[in-house]
Amino acid sequence: MVKKGEWVRIHSTVLEAAERTAKLPEDTQACPLEMWTKGFLEADAEIGDEVTIKTASNRLEKGTLIEVNPYWPHSYGKFIPELVQIDKQLRDIMGGGER
Repeated sequence: MVKKGEWVRIHSTVLEAAERTAKLPEDTQACPLEMWTKGFLEADAEIGDEVTIKTASNRLEKGTLIEVNPYWPHSYGKFIPELVQIDKQLRDIMGGGER
């Protein structure tokens, strides 16, 4: 159970493919216009339920509850030892010396 007031992410379809303008490229026209939005849950719910959220800008949005406490899972990659040496060399060149 996801409780009212939790920070969540929802998904909704803004326009079905058939509703999109003909001025778009064909491959874009063939896809629905979708939206993923984050906000505070307005009532207790379960993942997959249709819910209403209040966004950070106080808009109310409706959609399918897909995630609780969403975050960006990307990173800048694994540690690269050479970058430490480059940092040290650059500091020496720039006169920054030791930290």
